[in-house]
Amino acid sequence: MGHSHAHERADFGRAFAIGVTLNLAFVILELIYGRISGSLVLVTDAVHNFGDVLGLGLAWVAMVLGRRQPTAKRTYGFRRSSILAALLNAGVLLISVGAIVWEAVGRLQDSHPVAETTVIWVAALGILINGGTALPFLAGKNRDLNIRAAFSHLVSDAFIALGVVLTGVAMLYTGLLWLDPAASIVIAVLITYGTWGLLRDSANLALDAVPAHIDIAEVKDYLGRLSSCTDVHDLHVWGMSTTESALTAHVVVDKAVCDDAFLAQAAYDLHDKFGIEHTTLQVEFGDSAEKCGCRMA
Repeated sequence: MGHSHAHERADFGRAFAIGVTLNLAFVILELIYGRISGSLVLVTDAVHNFGDVLGLGLAWVAMVLGRRQPTAKRTYGFRRSSILAALLNAGVLLISVGAIVWEAVGRLQDSHPVAETTVIWVAALGILINGGTALPFLAGKNRDLNIRAAFSHLVSDAFIALGVVLTGVAMLYTGLLWLDPAASIVIAVLITYGTWGLLRDSANLALDAVPAHIDIAEVKDYLGRLSSCTDVHDLHVWGMSTTESALTAHVVVDKAVCDDAFLAQAAYDLHDKFGIEHTTLQVEFGDSAEKCGCRMA
């Protein structure tokens, strides 16, 4: 059995703190000016942004829990909470999009005049806040599904704000009130398309599927090419969290080459080649009198 615990974990605590604080302040601002200007789209966007603030807070808590030390009851600690948070974040984002579409359909049927200039300036501020708070998460979005969820929330909010700005400008110069709900529906479709991959990946990790960045066939081929290895079976690879993967396998080898150096080298190679942090190998020596009962690919 070999383990590699040399994880590189960027600290996104400050990014979460700034993102939650600024976006919560912007939600309050949107609600106030939405009521003052009579703009239902600003109020709706404020509700959507508040859902994303909750999602950011949840991802922040999951990150903190994921770093807690294992206990006798929870031997892997709370790492899996990051997977649950990513799954819930994707669900919250899709539900928010559904609320936007529902509101947009209502506005197509019954449009109301609004103070377009106020809508434009408030939404423009939203672009700056959401875009600015998304930047610190850019570096980690491809390594951590939870960070990717936070990044997706903020970027989608920035695009929604941009859509509101453009809609406000178009309404200001054309007087076509139906542009507001029509643009909202287009933006909702784009967000749904971008969020679907996040929902799929987080659901797969929650069901212990092989992480997307790992090719299990290549892993099995590598193990099969270990010195004097004659068989590999009962191979499992799954995500312990949104950043860490684990592997267990039964390998049949020659007794002469089975030592600590053999196991350590396998663990290091699996980490370096495939990004698998936790490796557990059950070694067998092909004794025909004691067949292993686990014979899964």
